[in-house]
Amino acid sequence: MTDDSGDAAGTGHHTAAHHTDGHRTTSHHTTVHHTTAHHTAGRYLLWLVTSQRGRVAAGAAYGSLWMVGLMLPPYVLSRAIDDGLAAGRTPVLLGWVAVLLAVGVGNAWLAVMRHRTMTRIRMDATFRTVRAVTAQSLRLGAALTRGTTAGEVVTIGIGDVAVISQTLTMTGPGVGAVLAYAVVAVLLLAVSPLLALVVLLGVPLLAVLVGPLLGRLQGAETRYRERQSGLAAQLTDLVGGLRVLSGLGGKEAFAARYRHASRELRAEGYRVGVVTSWVQALGVGLPTLFLAAVVWLAARMAAQGTITVGELVAVYGYAAALVVPVSFFIEAGYDLTRGLVAARRVVRFLRREPDTADGRGESAADGRREPATGRDIPEAPAVLRDPVSGVEVVPGLLTVLAATRPADSAAVVDRLGRFADSAATWGAVRLDAIPLSRVREHLLVADNEADLFAGTLREVVAGRRDRGDEEIGRALHTALAEDIVRGLPDGLDAPVAAQGRNLSGGQRQRLRLVRALLADPEVLLAVEPTSAVDAHTEAAVAARLHTARAGRTTVVTSTSPLLLDRADTVCFLVDGAVAAVGSHRALLAEQPGYRRLVTREEDEAEEAEEAEEAEEAEAAAGAEAARAGADSAPAPPTAPPAASPAANPAKESAR
Repeated sequence: MTDDSGDAAGTGHHTAAHHTDGHRTTSHHTTVHHTTAHHTAGRYLLWLVTSQRGRVAAGAAYGSLWMVGLMLPPYVLSRAIDDGLAAGRTPVLLGWVAVLLAVGVGNAWLAVMRHRTMTRIRMDATFRTVRAVTAQSLRLGAALTRGTTAGEVVTIGIGDVAVISQTLTMTGPGVGAVLAYAVVAVLLLAVSPLLALVVLLGVPLLAVLVGPLLGRLQGAETRYRERQSGLAAQLTDLVGGLRVLSGLGGKEAFAARYRHASRELRAEGYRVGVVTSWVQALGVGLPTLFLAAVVWLAARMAAQGTITVGELVAVYGYAAALVVPVSFFIEAGYDLTRGLVAARRVVRFLRREPDTADGRGESAADGRREPATGRDIPEAPAVLRDPVSGVEVVPGLLTVLAATRPADSAAVVDRLGRFADSAATWGAVRLDAIPLSRVREHLLVADNEADLFAGTLREVVAGRRDRGDEEIGRALHTALAEDIVRGLPDGLDAPVAAQGRNLSGGQRQRLRLVRALLADPEVLLAVEPTSAVDAHTEAAVAARLHTARAGRTTVVTSTSPLLLDRADTVCFLVDGAVAAVGSHRALLAEQPGYRRLVTREEDEAEEAEEAEEAEEAEAAAGAEAARAGADSAPAPPTAPPAASPAANPAKESAR
């Protein structure tokens, strides 16, 4: 239940066109960005309140009337005793009883409306924070995963959002508690100035006693939240890389580190629990002791004849009812302490800026942002240049970047695709001088670990635009992915789980290539597009990719000889810089370092194939031995025949 009068996290209306390729997610915004940072946690909480002023005012009104209404029954009861019961006036007694009943019914209605309104306020705050975090995630794009852990986002979404929304409860009963405190003081002043003085001084004293614990709670809660975020990030990494860890034999070591971090988080949670238990115990115990002290003083005054019996009952009622606002005071301080910790984490996330903002350039001299020149992309096909590495991409050709360190070639793609700040140029124009939306329309970075979102296979590969079966079929043919469609029961309409969990690694990689081909960008920058497929599939994909992208600029990072042999140009990178440029065969003949790099790839491919053949031979031998043993040994009449293990020749293996 959100109030549409406010914008998420101080962000005005925006229109966005999303082009998603894994963590390379970009949003083309037309945004009025007012106060995204919300410089402090307090200002963020204040924004949540002011964004729903009407609802908060209604909650405060209901809370105040309800809390003040709790103070009325003792007064009505005292009048019924003194004016009706003690005086023997039955009609007066019945009249006050009727008033007491009306007050009770009215209070019940106010309590329902207060709770309903405060629930809406909390839900509004929850949705606003979720919307702000989601909008910021889209705004950050590729910078999100480089500066924020998945655990931090998960902790904000699961824990911090609920804590922040709970803090807004103080806007209703919290305001009412102040008014109720003042009303009781006035009513007690009419009974006894001494009792009124005790109440006026006693309640602030309770807050002073609890205050130091709230400070300790804030520090402990901050440390706990930070550890919780780190542990959630570890768990995300563990689940995401479970297969790899199992293959490398590192699952147990990683799990041991996780268990150690979990024990530390548990210990920190105990420390938070100790402080929290004291705060909550004092929140109940101190008001009760305060109630006992006031009643004891009033009883002595009644015994001395200073106040009447009805006034004694009223004082007891006032003191008992005052337990509620005093408890709310302490609870509000507890919620505010935790809310500031949670809001501080949200504000820190909202304060992050994208690596490269739309319409801005960067000065190479001092790193300061400069206004973009507003220049457009080159009218004719032009050379892409990366001055850091010396790579020059000739338009219309298939260029393969072969680096001694794969991270070096990926960094070149980041700079050429404008996912990292650099002085890269397209023709005579710097990339950072071109509006980012225009760059995204013409240059596409296809990462080999790009996200696959849940949906039908058609939706997964089609991206933003609707695609016909014929167009999808051509892309599937190029990526040698027709078997994926044939293997699914509903073909293109078959469901694909998030991240393609119901597909193999090679199938996911080929679908990413299909998606990139269907986007049909002017410049395609693909990072290791065939690293998870077998040699036969890779050779076919390399040949078809060269044909499908003929006349279009294509850059691929790879050290596979099958891809390199199909390249028009190969850039050999050593320590992140171009060491040689030429055809694959020319570099093999002229560059010993290149030859060693490619030969190592060939040797590793051959070793992988030999290992797979050995495993198949060993499995076949084991099956043959099992059959021979079954033939030589008499089997019980009721025993079923032994089944031989089935091979899986269609398995895709990484090189």
